[in-house]
Amino acid sequence: MNRFILGFLAPAALLAATVFACPASAEEVLSGPVQAAVTRVIDGDTLAVEAHLWPGLVLSQNVRIRGIDAPELHSTCAAERAMAAAARDRLTLLVGEAISLQHIGDDKYGGRVDADVVNALGTDIKAAMIAAGLVRAYNGGTRGDWCPVGSIETAK
Repeated sequence: MNRFILGFLAPAALLAATVFACPASAEEVLSGPVQAAVTRVIDGDTLAVEAHLWPGLVLSQNVRIRGIDAPELHSTCAAERAMAAAARDRLTLLVGEAISLQHIGDDKYGGRVDADVVNALGTDIKAAMIAAGLVRAYNGGTRGDWCPVGSIETAK
């Protein structure tokens, strides 16, 4: 490999590692903005994206929208599964194809990051999803139950 390519790849790899590396503490965040293309809406609070870190340098990453909790698609409760599908579908419409990530930090489950997400029109996705009544505010504590009492069923 020629010296030019090696000279470019090393700093580019370091930049990618720095942008989405696990912070040393929960308070450390990358302020952003980082422009990203949405490749898939996973559920009502998580996206798969390709983050554009540098010209020609793109990083694929799962991003959880900071501060919200959505119903789960794989719940044992039919009512929660229906709410989860509605949240995922609304999120798909809200994010479109291009977003901006801000205040990017480590997620407690690993394999993804938490971030504030804004769509191409400047809409705060967290606020829009909460206003639509499809998710609820979440601060990292214990998840609440989405199923009405007595409605838990075996997942089909």
